[in-house]
Amino acid sequence: MAMARSLLFLVFQFVVTSLYAVVMVATAWLPRVARYRLAAQWCQVNVLGARVICGIDWRVSGLENIPADTRAHPHIVMSKHSSMWETLALNQYFPPLAFVAKKELLSIPIFGWGFRLASPITIDREAGTDAMEQIAAQGRERFREGFWIVIYPEGTRIRAGTRAKYKTGGARLAIAMDVPIIPVAHNAGYLWPKGIRGRRAGTVSLTIGAPISPTGKDAAGLTQEVETWIETEVSRLGIPR
Repeated sequence: MAMARSLLFLVFQFVVTSLYAVVMVATAWLPRVARYRLAAQWCQVNVLGARVICGIDWRVSGLENIPADTRAHPHIVMSKHSSMWETLALNQYFPPLAFVAKKELLSIPIFGWGFRLASPITIDREAGTDAMEQIAAQGRERFREGFWIVIYPEGTRIRAGTRAKYKTGGARLAIAMDVPIIPVAHNAGYLWPKGIRGRRAGTVSLTIGAPISPTGKDAAGLTQEVETWIETEVSRLGIPR
């Protein structure tokens, strides 16, 4: 049954993504935030589709940790990355988000076209400039436009129940731009793992932590503080039922 649901959801995603990609390309002339709103709708449709088709429900705690005036107080969001689910769901609870991603993602047919128009922060390793310089330059522009920045500190999607060394890039960026970090933990990887199979019914728990200030901290210490909070909370959440 789980396999059948996963395949049905894959068909659903293909249809929805194709439709939204066409809409995104047709509205490429819109301002960045307006284009992002369309991409966020695509995310919401997919999350709701996963609930209906695959039985993946969710609950969120810590919404009070997101400041009311998000434009005047931009933050960097650093999240555990064990599933496509959290990439979709984060857009429902935060202000417009600019995800830091590899430039290669923009080349993926259909998805990449829409993703490009959603105003991500991309890293071009052939540009001859330091990756952090590229992120900082694009990040300042996104902040001015009303976006927040999302960074996955482990650098790639990690299988649920495991962990990888946290990179200091997010902390270095927070220190350079003097903005707080909001940590996010969840257990979605158990229900929506990497790949087209394996999705199963259950309830994802997602926790939004209190902002962590970079003031007076070095990159290693700030990274360790974020890692400790995220991994402790992921362990507390456990395996969803």
